[in-house]
Amino acid sequence: MPVTLVLVHAAWHTGEDFETIASIFREAGHTVYCPTLRGNRNEDDRSKIGLEDAISSVVEFFEENDLTDIRLVGHSYAGMVISGVADRLETRLRRIVYLNAFVPLNGESLTDMLPPHHARAFAAIAAANNEALMLPFEIWRETFINDADIELARSTYDRLNPQPYRTMADKISLQRPLSEMSIGRSYINCQQDISLPHSYPWHPRLSERLGLFRLVELPGSHETIFSNPVRLAQAIWEATRD
Repeated sequence: MPVTLVLVHAAWHTGEDFETIASIFREAGHTVYCPTLRGNRNEDDRSKIGLEDAISSVVEFFEENDLTDIRLVGHSYAGMVISGVADRLETRLRRIVYLNAFVPLNGESLTDMLPPHHARAFAAIAAANNEALMLPFEIWRETFINDADIELARSTYDRLNPQPYRTMADKISLQRPLSEMSIGRSYINCQQDISLPHSYPWHPRLSERLGLFRLVELPGSHETIFSNPVRLAQAIWEATRD
């Protein structure tokens, strides 16, 4: 039976980066949307945009397109965004899926969930770049896309855009814990993801905050979206299907 998915991209990305995976679902008869968050559009002023702007851009997308019964998937930073969306639009959602994504508590920021030395480095980079944050290529290659060859690492890095630091430093406001949502919850864990050190893991450190949830695991880095989109599409289907 056809389903409808909304795939929300990570920091430094755009909706276009999910299009390869979206096309796999569309060829199977499903409907897929890949919006670009406010803050990652060409015209956006990175110094002025915060987490609330990013969340509101997805809320508005749902309302403008009258979307209901949605499987909502968020990658990495987008865990903050889809948490805010679910808090406001729970009745429009069928299931919410975190793909190596941050799962916040009320009053928590993304940087609160980072190792302290990562958080300090992000703040310093942003302070020197008018509140815009960009990763050095060496970090991208070694910790974000460590399962790719150098050509793919370079070509995907060239797609990235500066991230508004406030989207990571702003604290989220949630009416209740995500574990109390009435909708289905899933967590996808790419097992070779070392964008966060394995001593500070995505799963189970963050996933367990969802309460009752479906776990789907697969080999791959943080950027399996690029390095193995076919396998990741399969994992998303496993996480979103009834």
